[in-house]
Amino acid sequence: MGSLSWRQFTAILRKDIVMELRTREMLTSMGLYAILTMVVYQIALVEAGEGLDVRLVMPGLVWVAFIFMSMLGLNRSFVHEKDQGCLEALLLSPIDRPVIFLSKFTGNLLFLLVVEVLTLPVFAFLFLQGRAGFGGPLWMLALVLVGASIGISGIGTLLATISVNTTGKDIMLAVLFVPLQYPLLRAAVGATFAAVIGGPDAMASFWTWMGWIGGFDIIMVLAAFGLYEFVIEA
Repeated sequence: MGSLSWRQFTAILRKDIVMELRTREMLTSMGLYAILTMVVYQIALVEAGEGLDVRLVMPGLVWVAFIFMSMLGLNRSFVHEKDQGCLEALLLSPIDRPVIFLSKFTGNLLFLLVVEVLTLPVFAFLFLQGRAGFGGPLWMLALVLVGASIGISGIGTLLATISVNTTGKDIMLAVLFVPLQYPLLRAAVGATFAAVIGGPDAMASFWTWMGWIGGFDIIMVLAAFGLYEFVIEA
């Protein structure tokens, strides 16, 4: 990336961060959605009693919440840009389309990671207090969060750009997003399970699933990067 492209990248990213810090619209809606989802989970599991090891179902619950939370954030970020004419202004300016993708992708990744880091302690408070904690070291959980969030943000940025110009954009994003995220969701649940349960056998399973996550990230982010110019100009 040349110096001009780097300045364009940082300018767009700074604009998105400053706008979000002023409105807090995206972070607030994503955070509230995640917390409310976990409260619903707690109500649904209350009759299971103390005999249920929540760690066995935690990976699936957390990643389902994160997938739908990320859809909400991706949709709101691009609808906001469309309503204020920012997207059209970017297209009229002499900025390479891949630079726009990279800045949007990075911004969405940062916002997603912030909400994930803030909501995981809420999950631990609601479900794990008085029970056994995480079996594996926390760096394993952090690695899953970063790896899976890269894939979610990469393909999500492309799909949100496609759906923002369609009728019924909310439904369109969900229809496109969830099936494509299935391999990543499965791998993220498997890696998170290994990180949460821990034990000598968990490490091999963890790295196997992280390999799936890494492969998904490389393929999908490169595909989104290559296709973005055609998508945003359509």
